Amino acid sequence: MMKGVAMQIQYVEIGICGLSCRLCPNYHMDTKSRCLGCKGEDRTAVGCPFITCAIKKKEVEFCWDCQESISCQKWRKHREISKQYDSFKCYQKLNDDIAFTQKNGVAEFEKMQKVREQLLREMLQEFNEGRSKSYYCIAATVLEIDELIEALSKARNASQRLEIKEKSKLLHSILNEIAIQKKYYLKLRK
Repeated sequence: MMKGVAMQIQYVEIGICGLSCRLCPNYHMDTKSRCLGCKGEDRTAVGCPFITCAIKKKEVEFCWDCQESISCQKWRKHREISKQYDSFKCYQKLNDDIAFTQKNGVAEFEKMQKVREQLLREMLQEFNEGRSKSYYCIAATVLEIDELIEALSKARNASQRLEIKEKSKLLHSILNEIAIQKKYYLKLRK
C-alpha cells in the first residue's frame, strides 16, 4: 500500500492510463533512479495527473475503471496523443492494449506483458551493445509475441560466433525487416 493512499494496488507495472511499465527503458535501468512502475511509491510522489486523479482522488487503479472515463478529457487527450507521439516510452499500442485489457481483463494483459518483458530481457542480455535498450523496448511493445520469438531465434542461430556489436546489428536488421513487412514503426515518435 502506498503512503497516503488507502486503496490496495494490484498491478504496479501497469500504468493507470494503460501503459506497460515492464516495457519502459526506465524500468530496465541498473541504477538507483530505476523506475519500479507507475504506481510504485517513488512515482506516486511525483504528481502524475493520472495518479492524482485516479488513485489519490477517485481510488481506482485504472482510468477505465472510473465512472467518468468516457467523458474524461485528460484521458481522451492522452489516448489521442498516443496515436501520433511518444515520450521516453513507446505509446504506439496504448489504445490496442486498453481495448485488450477491457475485453480480457488486467490479469490477462499482465500475463502477456510478462512474456514481452522476458523476451525484452533476453534481447537486452544477449544483443544489447549498450545503445539499443530503447530500440528493444519499442520492438517488445510493437511486434507480436510470435514475431519477437522468431526474431530472437533467427538472431541466436546466426550470431553464435559474433561479437556483441555484430550480434546487435544482426538483431536490429531482423527486427527492421519484420517492421518493414508489417509496417511497424520502431522509433520513438517525437
